[in-house]
Amino acid sequence: MPVYLDYCASAPIDQRVLSEVTRIFMNVYGNADSRTHLFGLQAKETVEKSRRTIAEILGLDKSEIIFTSGATESNNLAILGLLEYGLNIGKKHIITSAIEHKSVLEPMHYLKKKGFELELIYPDSSGRIKVEDVLSRTKKDTLLVSIMHVNNETGVIQPIEPIGEELSKQDILFHVDAAQSFGKLNGILRNTKYNMLSLSGHKIQAPQGIGALALKRKKYKRPPINPLFYGGQQEYGFRPGTLPVPLIAGFAYAALLSEQEKNVWEKNTMAIKEQFLNTIKDLRYVINGDPNYCLPNIINISFLGIDSESVFSALRGDYAFSNGSACTSSNYVPSYVLTAMGLREDIINQALRISWGSNSNVEFKRFIEYIKSI
Repeated sequence: MPVYLDYCASAPIDQRVLSEVTRIFMNVYGNADSRTHLFGLQAKETVEKSRRTIAEILGLDKSEIIFTSGATESNNLAILGLLEYGLNIGKKHIITSAIEHKSVLEPMHYLKKKGFELELIYPDSSGRIKVEDVLSRTKKDTLLVSIMHVNNETGVIQPIEPIGEELSKQDILFHVDAAQSFGKLNGILRNTKYNMLSLSGHKIQAPQGIGALALKRKKYKRPPINPLFYGGQQEYGFRPGTLPVPLIAGFAYAALLSEQEKNVWEKNTMAIKEQFLNTIKDLRYVINGDPNYCLPNIINISFLGIDSESVFSALRGDYAFSNGSACTSSNYVPSYVLTAMGLREDIINQALRISWGSNSNVEFKRFIEYIKSI
């Protein structure tokens, strides 16, 4: 089996989490909204315990956590859910960065088609946007600012804390896509002033198909979003449908393990990065994105003179990694993230994204032998 190095796309489920999910599947199979019997009450109790766990990690009340199918749905709900509100109050100016995940950029462009004014913030070659570039563009009719916490292609951490601090002083909603940072940078998330926060389960070794949207209350009111679809009052009316109790329980357990083991995770993932960098020290390469503001389990790297597609083809049987977001990988096009950073075309075409976990058993011998051979 190839060595799996694509944790940014999806991390393998933690075996402890899998055991818990299996236990819930086998024993807690009632509908969480069936209130007339013990099976339903048991399922509801499991959901609410899980909701409370995630809320406590983020320093929120459990009623501020809405379970979704993942960060893509959460991003769509946070952005498209404001359509009617923005039109009604006449605030139609929205801001995001050019390096956001497609699940933010595409809903933003949809709002633009509906008459909203969209401004995109571009980073410099470090992959980091500037706080002043965001704040200088706000105005009286700005409805929403959406900035991701960690970029999914470069691993670069964005300055959401100072942005949130300043936006909190204005009547502007702030949304953060924390798909790549939840479970890794929880301390920053707890200290950031935001209105909406998107979370993903499978990035922290929970099952695929589960995530959440945190809707933080201000003066007892949640952000004024409308649901995207209808058919039930589950999740406070924001997200109808039968709740996937085992997935929710697995998500909460993975989140708890990530919080409890964050120091070990950071130490182990950094050790793997240092091992990799030490192994390639004699090769010609550039790291894409400022390594001083990067998660320890991600590296975006271009080996000079070696096209990334040739590396994928040659090493497919030994390593599993990518050159960007899984949501855009069906047809190869140059990375829009690296393009937005202003990198040269040849650097972009040579870029590889490698990401790993705390317990990854990684050796890069075959990888380095191939790079050296060409």
